[in-house]
Amino acid sequence: MRYHQLSLSRHRVSFHVLLVILLSARTARGQGAQTSTMTSPDWSAIEQVLGRKGAPQPGGVIKFAFPRGDMQVTVAGVSVRPALALGSWVAFAGGQGKGSMVMGDLVLAEDEVGPVMRTLQEGGIDVTALHNHLQMESPRVMYMHIGAVGDPQKLAAVIRSALALTKTPMGAPAPSGDIVQLDLDTATIAKTLGVSGKVNGGVYQVSVPRLERITDKGMEVSPAMGVATALNFQPTGGGKAAVTGDFVMTADEVNPVMRALTDHGISVTAVHSHMLDESPRLFFMHFWANDTVANLSAGLRAALDHMNVKKVAR
Repeated sequence: MRYHQLSLSRHRVSFHVLLVILLSARTARGQGAQTSTMTSPDWSAIEQVLGRKGAPQPGGVIKFAFPRGDMQVTVAGVSVRPALALGSWVAFAGGQGKGSMVMGDLVLAEDEVGPVMRTLQEGGIDVTALHNHLQMESPRVMYMHIGAVGDPQKLAAVIRSALALTKTPMGAPAPSGDIVQLDLDTATIAKTLGVSGKVNGGVYQVSVPRLERITDKGMEVSPAMGVATALNFQPTGGGKAAVTGDFVMTADEVNPVMRALTDHGISVTAVHSHMLDESPRLFFMHFWANDTVANLSAGLRAALDHMNVKKVAR
């Protein structure tokens, strides 16, 4: 009798443990579904305010592009495509509510700077930098970096009002026609850099994220929000390309990267900050060259080798 009672007790304990495990698994699945929903917020209201679809990015980020197709800019005889160096953008992260973060980079003509700055500041959006990215471009182009934390719909409305003061085309961007093969040896670029890119608006764009976690105002900033090194190639004929973009560096990387670029004939056109409260502290180096793909790729890879970024071994 005693053995029979002990056996029943063990069965009850086993059944109880199994029940707890099943309930825990069910709860975990529910929490996982909730987390998945939270990391994929509904940005449709923001898209409606900005008048265009955004491009979803990893980490629950959505990015909106505003190419300055109205600008006819040349640098050293090269007609600059919007995707090379004339693409305004804003990105949102953090979902809905007052805790959403926005960052961006607005490409402006000189006479647009003042009105845009006033509108942004009056609407609660900080201007975190204003400067050049290029040199000897015609006409002159300025770049205004912005950031804020708040209600995403209100922030989007302020950005829309600011852009309305410029000649930025606000209609849906026309198809880029990238189904046409790009006259560029992208295989050599990808192999040399150790990172593959994508074709956008007749330009081959390579993005190289940093390895460390980057924060601003206590919130994590994903690579898609402007903290990945950008390397853009625009074909100029004869196996050559114009290249520009920006290296995103810590202080100790600035001069080694600068030397690597200049040693390979790539001009450094600006060094500055884009943000105010980021950690670790970051510096942005812009550059320009028009050379063979092999020479450009070698110089850019030499610079990347001095940085804490994601790339494959040679």
